[in-house]
Order: sequence, then structure tokens, then C-alpha cells
Amino acid sequence: MLNRRELLKLSGMTALGLMATQRRAISANVSRPEIKVAGYSYDRVQAIKDGVVGLDLADVSFHDENIYRLNDLAFGPEKTYEVTELGLIPYVTKYINDGFRDYTLIPVFISRTFRHRNIYVHVDSGIEKPEDLRGKRVGTPGYGSSANTWIRGMLHDQYGVAAGDIQWIETTKSSDIKGTVSSSSGTGSRYQLADDFPLVQGPPGVDESELLLSGGCDALITPITPRAYVEGNPKIRQLFTSLKSAEQKYFRDTGIFPIMHVVAIRADTARDYPRLPVEVFRMYSEAKQAAYTNLATTTALRTSLPWVAEEYEETRKIMGDDYWRYGIEANRKELDLVMRYTYEQGLVKRLGEFKDMFHPGTLSLQG
Repeated sequence: MLNRRELLKLSGMTALGLMATQRRAISANVSRPEIKVAGYSYDRVQAIKDGVVGLDLADVSFHDENIYRLNDLAFGPEKTYEVTELGLIPYVTKYINDGFRDYTLIPVFISRTFRHRNIYVHVDSGIEKPEDLRGKRVGTPGYGSSANTWIRGMLHDQYGVAAGDIQWIETTKSSDIKGTVSSSSGTGSRYQLADDFPLVQGPPGVDESELLLSGGCDALITPITPRAYVEGNPKIRQLFTSLKSAEQKYFRDTGIFPIMHVVAIRADTARDYPRLPVEVFRMYSEAKQAAYTNLATTTALRTSLPWVAEEYEETRKIMGDDYWRYGIEANRKELDLVMRYTYEQGLVKRLGEFKDMFHPGTLSLQG
């Protein structure tokens, strides 16, 4: 049987396929625990779902879940999954404000998105540039979400618009999930805002799209695409008209690729299986490499975009070969900003230290 070092000398998916075959052979002869892994079905987890990569010490079952339910399950009593995707900033607020320790983080930053695209304005609002948001009424389905926190940080650092310069209206409903929105993004934690901070609750049962179209606000800052925009309502448009250029400029200027979600492991599981946190990191890293291979493959396109290979190469030229970075050191700038933003924006009661939130066995890993 080939060892891991020998396998990794082989090329791409061939090596991963052989490793998966070895795991299945071992599993057939040895009783192994099952580790339930949950998250969105990204291309960078597809190899985990397909069983192409996995864990040496356990069998893996992958469960498709959305972030609302994942946060609720982890922060509530159920704690269904041993390994789960979580909103990074909801985790940080829960950790600092409530002493949450039931899960510990693995430095796999599974969801990342530039968020210039998530600022929408009413066409009659007079808002033409980010600085015009000062003094305006801005609706949001969840002030404390990861996306909104990054947007507020970007507006402050790049355009000088502070969170307190905006009149915030937090809706009780989101147009993408048709349900109530927790005032703390599912964490159970209260905001740590000053009494005079300009945040009010919106009308009961009114989502962010309805609020904007009815004249209840001038703009939206939201992690979701508002239903009014999806439906092509002419009264709503995005603030940034050249999104790709704006987001690429932001990266060139800052080197920041905003982190939305992170992978976490249940604390009792990590204690029971001390090698598991490192194994989980390795599994996700190998799955990411498989996704890179698929993006670069042109013999038969694995993604339903005609110029996906060219887009992949352009992205690498701008952001580097391993642009979806895992590991603490490669993401220190983003993590420092998360700590600063959550404190400055009134989400946490004290300035946190991000290293405390990650499993100690994973702090030096790179992948």
C-alpha cells in the first residue's frame, strides 16, 4: 500500500482517487466512526461529497445545509454535526459575548465573497457613490451578519463612511428565506451598541425589498440578493455599476479577500479524536485542490461556463495561484480586520484575539 507521501507525488485526481480507494478498503475491514460534515455544496467540497477525499481515521457523510440552519444547529442545543460550516462573524460574537466553546474553528475559510455587489439603492434616492450613504436610511435583514460587517468595514476604510453615519433599519424578515430574522444573526448574542446608535427595527413582517419599494428606506445593505432586484424591478439598482472592476481594485489596494464562513469542529469530538482537526484541514485542502484542477481542465468543461479556464487564469494573475487561501498566516490580515470590525461596529463587548478561537493543533497549518 502506498503511503501518503508517495501518493502525493502522483498527479492530481489520480492520487486522490487512489487514496479514496485505500480508505474504502480499510473501512471494509475495520470498524470506523462516522463523522457528519455539513455545509453548502461548493465545488471546493465536491471531492468530499463524492468520497474522492476523506479522513484516514473515520468515515465521512456530507450533508447539504444552508447557513441559517447551520448556525442555528451549532449555537442551539442540537449540535448535530461533528464538522460544520459556520458564519465567521456570528461565531466570533457568540464566542466573545456568550463564552461559546462548543465548537472550535479550523482555518478553512470555505466561503469568501467580495461584497461591493451587495449594496442596493432606490433609483430616486440621490445616492450615486458610497459617500452619499451618509445620513441615508439603509435597510438590512440582519445588522450583525458577516457580509454586512465586511461592507461597513469597507465603507469606513475605503470611503470614510462610518457605521454611525447611516440610519439603519433592521427588517424582521428576509426576502430570500421568507422568515423572521434574528437580531443577532442566529447567535443569541445582543449587539453591544451605544444607546444612541442609529439602529431601529423595521415594521413587523416587512422584508428588505418591501421596505425599499415602499419608501421606508433609501438603500439596502444585505447579504442576499433582494427579491425586487431578482425580479427586475426598475426602482432598485446596485450602487457599484462596474462591480468586477471595483472589487478587483479593492483587492489590488488591500490584498483582502473577505471571509464569510469558516469550518468548525465540535469540541467534544476534537477531544475524543485528537488527530481529527488536522485531518479535517487536510481533507478540505485536498478537496480545494481538486476544484482548482477542474477549473483548469479544458478537455471537457466541468463547469457550465464557456470561458471558465480563462477566468481562472485571470483570477490567478490578480490574486495568486492559491487565491482561496486556508491557514492562519495566509489570512492574518482578514482575521485581524474581523476582530477590529466586530469591536468597532458594536457587535462584541471586547476586542478579541482570533487565535484563541482556532484549534491549537491547526494554528501552523497551511493549505
